[in-house]
This record gives sequence, structure tokens and C-alpha cells, in this order.
Amino acid sequence: MQYDFNYQVADGVATLTFNRPDKLNAITFEIYAQLRDLLETLRYDDAVKVLVVTGEGRAFSSGGDVYEIIGELFKRDVKGLLDFTRMTGAVVRNMRLLDKPIIAALNGTTAGAGAVIALAADFRLMADSAKIHFLFTKVGLTGADMGAAYLLPRIVGAGRAMEILMFGDAVDAATAERIGLANRVVPRDALMPTAYDWAKRLARGPSLALSMTKHMVNNEANMDLIAAIEQEAQAQALMLQSQDHREFFQAFKEKREPEFKGR
Repeated sequence: MQYDFNYQVADGVATLTFNRPDKLNAITFEIYAQLRDLLETLRYDDAVKVLVVTGEGRAFSSGGDVYEIIGELFKRDVKGLLDFTRMTGAVVRNMRLLDKPIIAALNGTTAGAGAVIALAADFRLMADSAKIHFLFTKVGLTGADMGAAYLLPRIVGAGRAMEILMFGDAVDAATAERIGLANRVVPRDALMPTAYDWAKRLARGPSLALSMTKHMVNNEANMDLIAAIEQEAQAQALMLQSQDHREFFQAFKEKREPEFKGR
């Protein structure tokens, strides 16, 4: 399938690169729909173990294209607007439902919808010159968009999230790392090597165990402790029967590295 972004797969790692650098990788209607559908398809693609998302040029993504989206939305009625906002939300929904690790490699400007896509990833690596900008309120919209008001407090805490979403100010890389919004900050030229190092390490790992871990983190977000402990007990009982766990034990006895198969 042809995409309005670069998409490649090698050695179990898929790389999605926003590639409208002259527009700071602004997102169009077509890109939103393609992202939504690709993320759904990846749930069933055994060739992909890990997804890396990044941008070409000076930006990860500046968010929705002002002329191609915002100008066009003024022509729509409420139903048309809701169709659009549900489509953008489906991108984040499908990122969280994808039972494979997602690494966002933030190479530069990360704003609006681009910031929420980064937020929905499992890991955020940032170039030291990059910034994250949840600027929705600065354009007269709610900071609660595409799941931002759900995800951000769970990462940085309610107080920090309120500050970031209400003021709409840019968060630099150093601050993002300090408050837990970024997992790691590296020099720009080390960003993609670091992202691929992480991705390859995850791709070689026990994919079934990684999948279960992501499911459990998602599922337990709204559980009380007692329910979470029981859920984890049941999940771990299943994992104790996995071939990967048996392979670990066999490799341990034979004093070698395990070869996980995701089963």
C-alpha cells in the first residue's frame, strides 16, 4: 500500500517516518486515516515486533495541517467535525491497542497532534534540541484532544499535566526528561542509533511477554490494587506455561543466551 509517509520493515522493526519536512511534517486527513488503518493492520503482522515513529527534517510533527485541515473543518457541520475528531482519536486508540512496543524518536518540533502521538507511544526518546508542545488551548481548543487528558496525567501527574495542557507552553527536552515525559534525551545525531538499539533489543526479546506487559499496564490503569494483583496473578500463571519461559530455563541450564520465539 502507498502511504503519505515513509514506512519500512527490517529485522522485525518497522519504521514510520513523517516526511513532509517543508511543512514540519504536518498531518493531513489522509495521513490520519492511513495511520489509523496501518496501526490496526500491525496487530496481525507477525513480521513486525517493534514500531519506531520519527520525522524527517526539523520536526517530528507539528500536528494537523493548518490549511489542509483547520481551514477545511470550518466548512463542516457537527457530524462532520465529530467524524474527524473520532478518526484522530482512533490513531491513539490503535497505538494503545497495538500489543507491540512503540518508540517515538522525537527529532525536533513535536506539537499538537504530533505531541499526542508521541505521548501514546510506549517510549519517547528526544533529541536534546527537540521540544514538545501541547498547544491546543493556544488556538482556542480544549487541551483534551485525542486522549491527551487521559494519558498525560498518568505520565507526569495531574498537576504537571494541567500546567502543560492549560498554558500550552513548549516543554524542552531537559524538562521532559526531568518530569518523566521523555525516557531519554540524547544528542541529535545519536537519536536514531539509540532508537534502533532499543528497538532491536525489544525485537529480540520475548514478544509474548512484552505484549502481555503492555496489555496489563493498559488494563490496570483503572483498577484498584486488589483487582490488579488478581489480574497479574492470572496473567503470570499463563506466562509460566509459555515456551519462551521454558526456553529461558533451558538456556540458563546450558549457560547460553535464550532464543525467544514469542510463544
